[in-house]
Amino acid sequence: MLTSTITSTSAVSSAAGAISMTTGIGLPEYGVLAVIALIALLSAKEILSASEKWTRDLSDSLNMGIGPLLVAFVAIVVFKVTDIIYA
Repeated sequence: MLTSTITSTSAVSSAAGAISMTTGIGLPEYGVLAVIALIALLSAKEILSASEKWTRDLSDSLNMGIGPLLVAFVAIVVFKVTDIIYA
């Protein structure tokens, strides 16, 4: 009984070690959502800039969302390119 407990604990810990060694480090899997949000905000800015509703406040509000998403997009591109180069 004691031997089977030690063996099963050993198997579980080695399986957990294998999983942690194969999980990748990097950007989350939700990078696609960030890119879609960036495209949506850029499209909204382009469309609204031609309308009569365009104000400086609206421009600033859209820029507050576009800025961080643009940084995330650049990080995703750099990560993917380095992943391809060093793979």
